[in-house]
Amino acid sequence: MRELKSVEEKILDRALYLIGKNRSSSVSIRAIAKEANVNVSAINYYFRTKEEMLRQVKEFFITNILSITSILDSEEYEDEEKLILASNEVMEYTLRFPGITALLREASNLEEVDEISRKILNTSRDMNSKLERVLRRVIKSENPIDKYNTMIFMSSIIYPVDNMDVVSFDREILNGRENRIRFIQYMIKLLKAM
Repeated sequence: MRELKSVEEKILDRALYLIGKNRSSSVSIRAIAKEANVNVSAINYYFRTKEEMLRQVKEFFITNILSITSILDSEEYEDEEKLILASNEVMEYTLRFPGITALLREASNLEEVDEISRKILNTSRDMNSKLERVLRRVIKSENPIDKYNTMIFMSSIIYPVDNMDVVSFDREILNGRENRIRFIQYMIKLLKAM
């Protein structure tokens, strides 16, 4: 996940966090300003309107998804390492922006009428497709029924982090990169054994 380099990116980051936390893009400018530790005039200075800020939040989301996709496209890593690194990024992203699926749901509802929503969905679908192909190569699976393996794997990396506030998991499993990577490696090992 990319590092924040400016006040503008910090505002986008915190807006995306609140969208996830509230499970809706209906977040007030004041709430975003408070979360980003800036005043409302800073948001107006950088974005002029709430609609422009939300458009840029969605572009920020797309940029982060593309950074995960770039891991899957990289020739620098073997397939299993790609799968582990990309899955860790998905988990970290979902931890950082809880409930981010709200943004995807909203995009799905607006796909027909909104270009940025189509872009969000296409970028996410591309990442998921690449993740699935790499997973199939790693677990050495070509059987069509192995879509279940993809569902199991994706559920295992998204469900715990997206539902931490609802279900009580041992949070130590999710805290820290090394713990998440051990968890991902364990899931891969389970799927290889199936």
